[in-house]
Amino acid sequence: MTFDLETYRPKGDKKNSEFFDEYRLKIYQRRNSSGIDGLVGNMRAYVTQVEPGTGVATMAELYVMTPYRYSASYVGATHKFYVLHNRPEFPALIVMEPLSDSFEEYICRINRMYPLSRGTPHTRYVGEIYACSDLETTRSTLEEQSVRFEYPGEVENPFYTANGFLFSMPSDFTGNRIGYSNLDLNDPDNLRLGGKFELTAEENGLLDQAAEFSESSGIGPLLLGVDHMATRILAPDREDAILEFLTQVPYYFWGAYNIADMNSSTNVNRNPTVTDDKVSPAKVFTANNTPSFVNSFADLPMPTETFVRNFGRRMHHVAIEVQDGDHMAGEKNVDFVVNAMKDHGVAFLAKVVGECTDQPNLKQIFSKHSKNTLLITEYVERCHGFDGFFTKDNVAELTAAAGQDEQFRHGQVFD
Repeated sequence: MTFDLETYRPKGDKKNSEFFDEYRLKIYQRRNSSGIDGLVGNMRAYVTQVEPGTGVATMAELYVMTPYRYSASYVGATHKFYVLHNRPEFPALIVMEPLSDSFEEYICRINRMYPLSRGTPHTRYVGEIYACSDLETTRSTLEEQSVRFEYPGEVENPFYTANGFLFSMPSDFTGNRIGYSNLDLNDPDNLRLGGKFELTAEENGLLDQAAEFSESSGIGPLLLGVDHMATRILAPDREDAILEFLTQVPYYFWGAYNIADMNSSTNVNRNPTVTDDKVSPAKVFTANNTPSFVNSFADLPMPTETFVRNFGRRMHHVAIEVQDGDHMAGEKNVDFVVNAMKDHGVAFLAKVVGECTDQPNLKQIFSKHSKNTLLITEYVERCHGFDGFFTKDNVAELTAAAGQDEQFRHGQVFD
């Protein structure tokens, strides 16, 4: 898919400011003139951090719930790294595990600020890594545009300044980082993450058990890859977060829709050079329509803003696309996948929403938050070639279900 970004008219009914529309186009023009569009390519990996000692348990969970499989593991100065892959053309996944509970960094400091994340101080989605042909030129070009990067000796985790990688500082709007690499993310040894180590027999057995469920249940071939990932942010930061993201990577603002029932908006950004989002997944930002202190006058639902107040600005969910089709008469693949996972003990929020008859449409569901990553996993089946990305009714139901699960009560420890 190729088209002129400057003449593309974003979809949706969410009204954007004149400021946003003006600078969205200016950013596209500057990316082209400064060379960023030629230097930065597809998303090649995404990174998440978990609590010390939980890396293998996290991978076992991923074996059950996603198509990702363990490739190799390494130990560095401060972390263990577990590298997982799906298909070679899809982004890899790097799971970071601090070596010690006493390791302190930005993630710990920000997690302790919020009631439902302070109990897991090391756990946070970190960000994505994009292919980059020239790291130094990318750094110097984006620094001229006020993007800030990590430098050796100025950050506690040396991964963020390792050879072959370039990472931004965490965003003030989302808490996420943008990373760049000129390395082959499909070759873990090429990443130089530290000394290579093998899993124990017991750890391999845990992964084998999880893999056996995926294979024997028949759900494995139906889980394709990451369709999109969604970050929740505060109401006033919506436009700034999108423009900041568009400054740093060659995506475009696809469009935004008001989800009136949930007093929020869903804002989608996609890669214009791919025909399959799983090659370079869409980035979604969700935000309340009004800040909480103003919303108190109208007393509308605000699960998106409540999530941020309880967990902080962060990634909320990662969506896995399910192969479109019927497992059997009257049962779509996503229903089969979810029922098999439920039988295996995976917990979900509410029910599968949406209908797939003979018309293009969507069926979707949220899992409960992972105890290992705090992320929700969404499962989405795009029926009969549906390409509208989402439906407002589905998003409203999913948001409501998540909001019920994310309420904070004094004295609560999130589980």
